[in-house]
Amino acid sequence: MLAGLSAFAPLSIDMYLPALPAMTHDLDAGAAQGSLTVAAFFAGLCLGQLVHGPLSDRIGRRLPLLGGLALYIAAAVCAALARSIELLIVARFVQALGGCAGMVVSRASVRDRFSPQESAHVFSLLLLVMSLAPIIAPLLGSWVMLIASWRAIFWILAALGVLVGVATLVGLPETRSPETAAHARAESPFAAYRSLLGERRVMGYALVAGLSHMGLLTYLAVSPSVLVNGFRISPQAYGWVVAINGIGLVTTNYLNRRLLARLSYDYILRRANLGCVMAAAALLACAAGGFGGLWGVTVPLFFMVAMMGFTQANALAGAMAHDPQRAGATSALVGFLQFGGGALGATTAGWFDDGTALPMAVVILAAYTGAALVLHGFCARRP
Repeated sequence: MLAGLSAFAPLSIDMYLPALPAMTHDLDAGAAQGSLTVAAFFAGLCLGQLVHGPLSDRIGRRLPLLGGLALYIAAAVCAALARSIELLIVARFVQALGGCAGMVVSRASVRDRFSPQESAHVFSLLLLVMSLAPIIAPLLGSWVMLIASWRAIFWILAALGVLVGVATLVGLPETRSPETAAHARAESPFAAYRSLLGERRVMGYALVAGLSHMGLLTYLAVSPSVLVNGFRISPQAYGWVVAINGIGLVTTNYLNRRLLARLSYDYILRRANLGCVMAAAALLACAAGGFGGLWGVTVPLFFMVAMMGFTQANALAGAMAHDPQRAGATSALVGFLQFGGGALGATTAGWFDDGTALPMAVVILAAYTGAALVLHGFCARRP
């Protein structure tokens, strides 16, 4: 159940990506405006989590989740009926405000029940299931485009929201402890965030998670324009590219669970971040020099995405290890940094979009280099 809730918002991104070029053409919009529909979703995800996190600490995990799903369904219907790019951008923002409740609640519920090292294992299991979204969703979206318009994708997402809402109502128990509830009622959301901002290691791991996700989401937002418009591949071929990258992510999430039996989450995280920097540097070199053509872009992207299977679960476990009484607020803070970084990266790369992979590569390398610096400065291992 928690894995399905975690995958719900990413599914809403990946399923819609193959339709992005056709959607912008149908609404008489440019590539930059099309990227804004993705960036608006990222922005809604990061802002919505700041509300859902403290709320789930205060009133429980279930009620904010059910309310968020209702908002998601209503916004998905509005997106399906949109007649302008501006209305679609607003609908996607509101859709994300509701859909992000599942991400906050799933992470907080894991921390409610498990120790830090065990949490890394469970987060990896959640991400293993969640990683099926990048495989299934682009293929499903590209197949829908063969028989219907891009609007059908949003009707399908609305139907999925209804199914997830019913499953949540019936099958998700409350996991928040009485101690967490008492602590949350005695502290305002602003005080909770202020306390978390003062915790160096919490912020360090949260920033690593955010910067790493910034690289991933920049790729998801900008790659349709780069691969479909720049390299002239079909939407169906693009769906296969994203799906293959998703297979790499599933594989490394599985390997991460095995490695956690022998190694600490911190050790794995540092090695994976180095791999991300190397893959991003190779991507930039190929994009700037024109080496390898399509393969020079897709191969480094594959290794970059694959390394995220080692990065995300372990960074999340590190961030949530130090303050279990604020599990919801910590989950929200990590999500805010993840999708705030995604919105920033997608918008920046979209502004400088020139039809090549170069703007995307620059933003991705900057994100992973920043994560490496934070790991060294904020999360240094004590003697």
